[in-house]
Amino acid sequence: MLTDLPIRKIIHVDMDAFYASVAQLDNPELIGKAIAVGGSGRRGVISAASYEARKFGVKSAMSGNLAIKLCPELIFVKTDFERYTSISKKIRKIFLDYTDLVEPLSLDEAYLDVTQNKKGNPSASMIAEEIRARIFNEVGLTASAGISINKFIAKIASDYNKPNGQKTVNPEEVIPFLETLDIRKFYGVGKVTAEKMYQKGIFTGMDLKQKSIEFLEEHFGKSGSYYYNVVRGIHTSEVKPNRIRKSLAAERTFSENLSSEVFMMERLEQISEEVTKRLLKSKVAGKTVTLKIKYSDFSLQTRSKTLPYFISDKNIILETAKDLLYQEKMSNSVRLLGISLSNLNTETKKVPEPKSVSAQLKFGF
Repeated sequence: MLTDLPIRKIIHVDMDAFYASVAQLDNPELIGKAIAVGGSGRRGVISAASYEARKFGVKSAMSGNLAIKLCPELIFVKTDFERYTSISKKIRKIFLDYTDLVEPLSLDEAYLDVTQNKKGNPSASMIAEEIRARIFNEVGLTASAGISINKFIAKIASDYNKPNGQKTVNPEEVIPFLETLDIRKFYGVGKVTAEKMYQKGIFTGMDLKQKSIEFLEEHFGKSGSYYYNVVRGIHTSEVKPNRIRKSLAAERTFSENLSSEVFMMERLEQISEEVTKRLLKSKVAGKTVTLKIKYSDFSLQTRSKTLPYFISDKNIILETAKDLLYQEKMSNSVRLLGISLSNLNTETKKVPEPKSVSAQLKFGF
């Protein structure tokens, strides 16, 4: 039963078209125009698009070539991760004024547990409004928010009134909300899974709820129990302020396909250097090196090797990647190479449970 579960007050804050909005903030002439971040080269891939560009079908992970066909007036701007990181830190500082239980998912979104909060405000909805107003006034950007009893529902809700809006799903509204929800809106259901669910007659949360856990596990494997629970409002994952990095990676897409392994080695050396810089900056090391290869036909292959010791040295990373490169013959020319290091020497940190939350929960969301 939903009432038997620990009910928290969770806010999911999601910045609106963050990279594109930063570009418009820094250059007011771009406000109201269709812009894309990155992807301007012949082989470029778009990192983000403004809402004006999205109206034409332009979206992240799309090639620059296709984007310009969809939107001939599209303006391309360069990525600036230093700037994004700087602004993200300012936004996170605002979050921390309300609670220490902040779990960043990326530079532009985070979960906040405000069941107990530093302002003593019993309304998570009011806190979300205040946070969004502060982000706009102090940073100059808009954000959207979802508010509910757990992370799963809060994240879904944050998409509802974008941009610059918020949605609260109160405890008594959770089940009706999930039952009428399009299955494509469920966090964790991607395009392929959605198609498979359609084939099984699952189009809404209510359809999903009609399926037994045995049926879902049979057809969707380990994810079956996850789907069975979340459609019933069961998602007990806590907001974890000290999320442990599980891997660290760098990759490059090439302007011309590479067919010579000699040229690939030159690129791998550059990528190894970037990975090493990131390892040193994060003060971590790892045991498992993975080589990512995307071929000219867009097929993807990964090759991994786990060492008996932690490494962060460029030469060892490069030599391991080289071994993986020569592990088997290339099946086609290559458009992208990447190196990641996982199995890191980070330790899991226990996040304290919120205490004495019952008094807070007597008040509305």
